[in-house]
Amino acid sequence: MAETITIGKALNHGLRRSLEHDSKVVIMGEDVGKLGGVFRITDGLQKDFGEDRVIDTPLAEAGIVGTAVGLAIRGYRPVCEIQFDGFVFPAYNQIVAQVAKMFYRSKGKVRLPIVIRIPYGGGIGAVEHHSESPEAYFSHTPGLKVVTCSNPADAYWMIQQAIRSDDPIVFFEPKRRYWEKGEVDLDGDLAGAYPLHEARVVREGTDATLLAYGPMVRTALDAATAAAEDGRNLEVIDLRTLSPVDYEKIYSSVRRTGRAVVVHEAPGNIGLGAELAARITEHCFYSLEAPVLRVTGYDIPYPAARVEEEYLPDLDRVLDAVDRSFGW
Repeated sequence: MAETITIGKALNHGLRRSLEHDSKVVIMGEDVGKLGGVFRITDGLQKDFGEDRVIDTPLAEAGIVGTAVGLAIRGYRPVCEIQFDGFVFPAYNQIVAQVAKMFYRSKGKVRLPIVIRIPYGGGIGAVEHHSESPEAYFSHTPGLKVVTCSNPADAYWMIQQAIRSDDPIVFFEPKRRYWEKGEVDLDGDLAGAYPLHEARVVREGTDATLLAYGPMVRTALDAATAAAEDGRNLEVIDLRTLSPVDYEKIYSSVRRTGRAVVVHEAPGNIGLGAELAARITEHCFYSLEAPVLRVTGYDIPYPAARVEEEYLPDLDRVLDAVDRSFGW
């Protein structure tokens, strides 16, 4: 039976189900135990599964991920919570130099089934280091898989799929969307869930393709609804996985619509949008009616909370890009 719950609660249920399924799953991070996480994603898990499986760590991100590497080598499936996106950088060396490379360094003999959960993006009025979009750093790194959910159903299933994967996965959670609700079948079978590394068409259309992920999927859907009032039928694709990207689904859509607009919060310079634009241009050139356009954050650090909304892509900026695409 489907229940209407928030993204945050869906993640909590998914983590709980993973702890129940496999005794080798452990959750570790700052305040994940007694407090239940700063966003309460792990609320109640330490109480039910004990301090040996839901572990409150020191404020030491490199230590959290480094410990996870050792645990994974010994057969555990650690789930690391990075409390805020801007706190991941002390662990960057561990993630890029160890987590991403161990499988290749060992010629396939050692796998690291580690999930690194990172709340990311803006929109909550946070202070410095608490609003970042670092996904391109990790998507650029061979050996890592990078995924991000945009709705409760995906949050519930994707976190379970990530934990069961034998590959290291960076799992980005759109913190501004934690409280948005949707229907989730909590009793469903994981085997029947939508594949983890496939994009999803969340709105079908014929006139242009909007590509988004994480927090911007809702913005893209709102833009498609608004554009319909002007008679434009926009298709919206939720990428869901940033590495590896499901390019075939993207190409199929763009070849039908002839136009593509990529939307993400991170700065535009050398971001996911640039890679998507290059690939689409290479593979769909003769189908394009206009250049691939990008709507992104500006090439500056995330600004102070009082001007944050001026930085983040919004409905008007997306619709402006759609207008420019049709103007070619």
